Amino acid sequence: MPICHRIDELIELLHPEWLKESDMNLLAFLLKLAKEAGFKGDLSELTDDVLIYHLKMRNSGSTDTIPGLQKDYEEDFKTALLRARGIIK
Repeated sequence: MPICHRIDELIELLHPEWLKESDMNLLAFLLKLAKEAGFKGDLSELTDDVLIYHLKMRNSGSTDTIPGLQKDYEEDFKTALLRARGIIK
């Protein structure tokens, strides 16, 4: 994924969430997001992937699928197993 696309995606996801908490400065908001995501390292080590996926999932339910995994989702185990073994397409 080109870096420009990642920056655009991060800003697109960050903007509406930050507006909801516009009383916070950007660094404080990023710290809050890092804590919510369970990140325990230094803020300088926080990756854009952590922020992107956390922002995508931040307002979703605990049973919602993770973005990017839905394409591989199978309703039942037997179908998933047969598809994984190449028996069905």
